[in-house]
Amino acid sequence: MAKQAVLLLAHGTPETVEQVPEYLRNVVSGRPVSPHLIEEIQHRYALIGKSPLTEITLEQARLVEKELNGAGDAQSDFHTDEKDVVRMGCPNPTLKAQSPHGRGPVRGDPDPVLRMGHPSGDERVRVYAGMRNWKPYIADVVKQMRADEVEEAAVVCMAPQNSRTSVGLYRRAVEAEAHGLRIDFTEGWARHPLLIEAFAERLRPAWVKLTAETGQPVPVLMTAHSVPRRTVEPVAEQQQDSVSHPGRKDKDAARMGQPAPEGVGHPGQGGGGEPHWPGRGVDPYAEEARHTAELVAARVPEIPFWRFAFQSQGASGGEWIGPTVEQTLDGLAREGVTALLLQPIGFLCDHVEILFDVDRGFRGYAAKLGIRLERPESLNASRTLARAVADLAQKGLARLSA
Repeated sequence: MAKQAVLLLAHGTPETVEQVPEYLRNVVSGRPVSPHLIEEIQHRYALIGKSPLTEITLEQARLVEKELNGAGDAQSDFHTDEKDVVRMGCPNPTLKAQSPHGRGPVRGDPDPVLRMGHPSGDERVRVYAGMRNWKPYIADVVKQMRADEVEEAAVVCMAPQNSRTSVGLYRRAVEAEAHGLRIDFTEGWARHPLLIEAFAERLRPAWVKLTAETGQPVPVLMTAHSVPRRTVEPVAEQQQDSVSHPGRKDKDAARMGQPAPEGVGHPGQGGGGEPHWPGRGVDPYAEEARHTAELVAARVPEIPFWRFAFQSQGASGGEWIGPTVEQTLDGLAREGVTALLLQPIGFLCDHVEILFDVDRGFRGYAAKLGIRLERPESLNASRTLARAVADLAQKGLARLSA
């Protein structure tokens, strides 16, 4: 029987402010990065201390391993309510993991690679984690897997909504180093029932708490990361839209987009004009994000109403899809809303787009409109999330074995 493993993929983030320039060069594939952009991202990282994305992803990999090994039920440190303690992994066991909120050390298994039972037999497999834009790089991790004599791998991108400007790039990075390694790649899992339940488990207690504090049911604003508009709409639709929007630059349609580096969006910059919902096109991302939001809202029916917006629009590459968070908050303020929850449903853990864009940028923007903005805890070490990913991995391994 072929030796199998699981590979989780994520964006990756630098460990220090000084590493931001190299990280940004990775994001834009070596193209020049303006000093102004470097300074801005360094400023954001300095304000939040660091982005814990890589560490949390490594911890998520540990939790998935425990689920696949049948050890999840025995773990006393799994929690799914609002009092969860964020558990982060650290690739170097000599380093002390820190809470992303600066509350000191958090518990975590010192060994970043745990063994897990194969879902269909007694063979033991490993869960690896690779990052596209920082260490451990996807290429290096795939090389290590081949050195470990892995023959087949179930690959899951820790971005549930499928998009060629994100998930597609991750897949190409894996395939470039596969060299005979058989791969089952999960394209998207935006509607997975356990993913939806994981978000609902975070949303429900936060909604109850804010409703009690304000004395009235509060609405919810759900968000996902924006992408360049041209990547999710057919060329014909863009050309037609450019007729009704003559100010759009023609050159945008010819330029290939890159996903915004973590922390490069503009949370304090409101978008002009009416909110625009991207049409069905060559990329399923916008529709998948909407479907995730719809399913989460359905799991918490006590919410009086909800809205959806795309956040953290990039600084380049033409127009990015909306409606923006700022546009949506402006509309909610006109409706008389004075308090709401903002729940990102496109992100699986804390990182710059949450700790800076949401907690600082959007919260400050909302305050100027007279709106109290709070958010549920991120999924981070959610056991339900680990079960969702483990289920995807099991199905991928089964397909490889068929």
